Amino acid sequence: MKITATIIAHNEAANIRAACESVAWADEILVVDSESTDATREIAEEGGARVIERAWPGFAAQKQFAADTATHDWIFSLDADERVSPKLRASIADLSSAPATQLADGYRIARRSFYMNRWIRGGGWYPDYQLRLYRRARGRWAGQHIHESVKLDEAARVSTLRGDILHYSVRDAAHHHRMIGERYAPLGARQMYEQGRRTSPFQIALAGPSTFFRSYILKGGFRDGLAGLCIARFASHHAFLKHLMLWEMQQRRSNERK
Repeated sequence: MKITATIIAHNEAANIRAACESVAWADEILVVDSESTDATREIAEEGGARVIERAWPGFAAQKQFAADTATHDWIFSLDADERVSPKLRASIADLSSAPATQLADGYRIARRSFYMNRWIRGGGWYPDYQLRLYRRARGRWAGQHIHESVKLDEAARVSTLRGDILHYSVRDAAHHHRMIGERYAPLGARQMYEQGRRTSPFQIALAGPSTFFRSYILKGGFRDGLAGLCIARFASHHAFLKHLMLWEMQQRRSNERK
């Protein structure tokens, strides 16, 4: 069982070294860099990665390109702001020595996020299972703009690995706010629009409060103290802004038809 660890990156000089070190156990590390203007490429090469530069086509397309370009048939996909926990590393090592007949076609892994100086338990942020280790012949990356994921063949067998992917995605409150306003809400609205979904003033008004209640109460965000409160509040803002941007798209399209 030979594994290529794939990482897509753009201006990730602050993260890429630790990401590469986290998958140093892999038989190959492949970084697909989308024209970074910082030292991402050089640092990745220093970390033992094979680096390919490629213009940005979108998350799913870039991750699929990485899988297609990998030397080995088993793919472990890691984002630049993620790390492999020691327990997960041990689980993958156990797989490497197992008979081929005992292997599944893909493996789900829990992802644990570090936010406001603590590991998050609630708010829907954990266990946040991700299918990241898989036979590339049995699956492909899918997702129009955000929330890309591997879709395996219907007959594929999926199992779950012990250990976590450690996620360091949000640096501080200002960064979290920018991520929502500049990336997640616009892309989420665009994806909803292209899927034929539409919103209304009533849905815009309801999106924020209902999302806050779901994150903070139903999904146990209150267990994480102030961090859980902030996660729920930002989730509420994201939902509100996404629906508002979707409404604006609808209005522009309607005006164009007049």
